[in-house]
Amino acid sequence: RIHQHCKNEFLTMGKATKTEAPKHPRFYPAEDVKVETKFKVRQNPPKIRASITPGTVLILLAGRFRGKRVICLKALESGLLMVSGPYQINGVPLRRVNPAFVIATSTKVDVSKVKLSKYDDTYFGRDKTTKKEGEEEFFMGDAPKPAVVSDQRKADQKEVDTALMKVVSSTEMLEGYLAALFTLTNHDKPHLMKF
Repeated sequence: RIHQHCKNEFLTMGKATKTEAPKHPRFYPAEDVKVETKFKVRQNPPKIRASITPGTVLILLAGRFRGKRVICLKALESGLLMVSGPYQINGVPLRRVNPAFVIATSTKVDVSKVKLSKYDDTYFGRDKTTKKEGEEEFFMGDAPKPAVVSDQRKADQKEVDTALMKVVSSTEMLEGYLAALFTLTNHDKPHLMKF
């Protein structure tokens, strides 16, 4: 009886463990069929160094204005910094700067009175102009058009500069400091410098 009982249990176990392989479809979709993704990659908000705050004097390390000292006005949503020279002092206009290419100095300026609410990434974006893509246009090759600064941009620059100039003029030697170009000579050791 014990032998028969064990035999029956073994048989029932064998039946339970038997599984049928899943049936695969006979036809597969073509390669160009797009499969919708069920999840979107969420990008983390950019982190900006603790030393970079609104009002910090920065040294630009790359781009057209490298070596110039500018005032950080605010950090934009994209992670870029909005800076200005001011334009009257060193010719740097309102522009966006990547914080990776910037040295933050210990000099701070009070920019709380400067109105910056209307400035965001869309303000600095380029206007999308429609281009004609014909055969003749492709081979003729248009001459590069010079960049034209709009009257609105000029007015905004003037508004920001007047507020900044009041603060700069009230601080001793700050105007000369912003106007001076940052340079290194052969025997300078940047890793030992205190900015």
